[in-house]
Amino acid sequence: MFFDCTALLAGLAASVISKWRSNDAFSYGYVRAEVLAGFVNGLFLIFTAFFIFSEGVERALEPPDVHHERLLPVSILGFLVNLIGIFVFQHGGHGHSHGSGHEHSHSLFNGVLSHGHSHGGHGHTHTHESKHGHGHSHDHSHGKGHSHNQEYCHDDHSLEGAAGSNRQILEGVFLHIVADTLGSVGVIISAILMQNYGLMIADPICSMLIALLIGVSVVPLLRESIGILMQRTPPSLESALPQCYQRVQQLQGVYSLHDPHFWTLCSDVYIGTLKLFVAPDADAKWILSQTHNIFTQAGVRQLYVQIDFAAM
Repeated sequence: MFFDCTALLAGLAASVISKWRSNDAFSYGYVRAEVLAGFVNGLFLIFTAFFIFSEGVERALEPPDVHHERLLPVSILGFLVNLIGIFVFQHGGHGHSHGSGHEHSHSLFNGVLSHGHSHGGHGHTHTHESKHGHGHSHDHSHGKGHSHNQEYCHDDHSLEGAAGSNRQILEGVFLHIVADTLGSVGVIISAILMQNYGLMIADPICSMLIALLIGVSVVPLLRESIGILMQRTPPSLESALPQCYQRVQQLQGVYSLHDPHFWTLCSDVYIGTLKLFVAPDADAKWILSQTHNIFTQAGVRQLYVQIDFAAM
């Protein structure tokens, strides 16, 4: 019970922290608090499952004298309370989370405004973002073929919308409720078997089965949170990214694509960086716009593109 309360309090704290606004120290805000909460909840559940399983093994080897007279009504009452919790969760928090995540799914890169000018052997281009954010890029091309481009894109509005989803926090809370419900079911079954058939071994066996179910159910949450914290390429983008790379390299003036990196900021918010090697006379403004559109269609929320021009 102590670990359940601690994990639920951690989820509550993370849901509040994830809504804090970004600042100079945390330029992306605190949206990853939900990922940390999911990871912590997963660890607590794994520890709880291990503790229940070890206790079950100990009781199976040395069955204790269980006073089961009041065990059945208490376990039924606990089961009903957990069912109410699942009902409230499914019709309250989970539905609200889904709505918030869907509300802010618009592209960052609609409405790009650009202007450029060149003098002699030097080219200079500015690209600005006009929708709920700002972007800025510089292209410098010199006679020796050296070039460099950096684009910065930022959108507070979209990240605030993402912070409202808290999907991993809710998943962790839901798993705790399910774990308590499974515990109540196991106690009910073991109480019936002990009262009617005198099978005292039923209690440790049910405990071990429940522990295994909890451990199996929490593995996906741990795998996802660890993948995000380790900057893994989002699994939902793995099939789409190769097609995006191919489409970008087929753009007029693009020679090659290098150093693509894509990661998950928080639930369903994907960010990426890449470098393009283009022809000396390529239209950087058009290439940037098309590249942004391609990856936005794949679900990338923010994209940073560096363009290098080939030597004349």
